Amino acid sequence: MKKIYKVVALIAVFVLAGYLAQAQPHAGQTSGGEAVVGGRIGAGAPIGSGTILLVALASAYGGRKIYKVNRTVSIME
Repeated sequence: MKKIYKVVALIAVFVLAGYLAQAQPHAGQTSGGEAVVGGRIGAGAPIGSGTILLVALASAYGGRKIYKVNRTVSIME
């Protein structure tokens, strides 16, 4: 009998989660009759600097891994 209560409770949680979830409106649309506050989402975000930083960190990480492998191989010889 306890297993049935657990199953019913789990189903109720999933059903209610769908009703309670509220998605944000797209930029420029109205939300319940009022305008959405703010301008476009992500307007003027500096994507280039983040990409350069990501590539630099990935290169440093890869170089370190290669250095460690080469150092280990030369120690074993």
